[in-house]
Amino acid sequence: MDYVDLSKRSLYYSLASIVFNPTAWNIVARNEYRNKTITKILGGNARNGCYFLAASIFLAGMLRDSLFHKAIAEQPHVQILPEPLNVIIPAVLVGLGQLFVVTSTWQLGITGTFLGDYFGILMDHRVEGFPFNVLRDPMYVGSTMSFVGASLWYESPAGLMISLYVYTAYIIALRFEGPFTDMIYSKREAKKGL
Repeated sequence: MDYVDLSKRSLYYSLASIVFNPTAWNIVARNEYRNKTITKILGGNARNGCYFLAASIFLAGMLRDSLFHKAIAEQPHVQILPEPLNVIIPAVLVGLGQLFVVTSTWQLGITGTFLGDYFGILMDHRVEGFPFNVLRDPMYVGSTMSFVGASLWYESPAGLMISLYVYTAYIIALRFEGPFTDMIYSKREAKKGL
């Protein structure tokens, strides 16, 4: 704890944004599934509703990343890895992490990435190509890898602590998101069987 300054507000803003994002998008998406609130506000067009949510999630993610970088900038720094690993390992983690995030988005498309299934925009089949053939949740893993890589790059023990918090927030979000998404597709299959 000598390397984490608990007096900095930026640390708490970062932690709050990290937990806010998956909590908010799960609440909003479940409401959309049940009540079609966003779809109704946007004139009954589910696709426009999904795009609106996608833009909101993307912007909230940018804010989260900005708050994270501000937080680690204001925290103590200490050499964590020896040279040249202090450059190589962070670069590999961020590179692989972003590869997982970008290729996931490419495979799923905008509506598959940003909770289109909650809007009734269902995929025809489960995506099984890269990166889903190597990871069950490549976006969450890739995002976490990027946080860890950035923390190591900036030599921030507080950043590593925040990264663990990110991973924990994603694990909790998946416990709600995964089964609900599975239920949506199970209902579709049950309707096909009738």
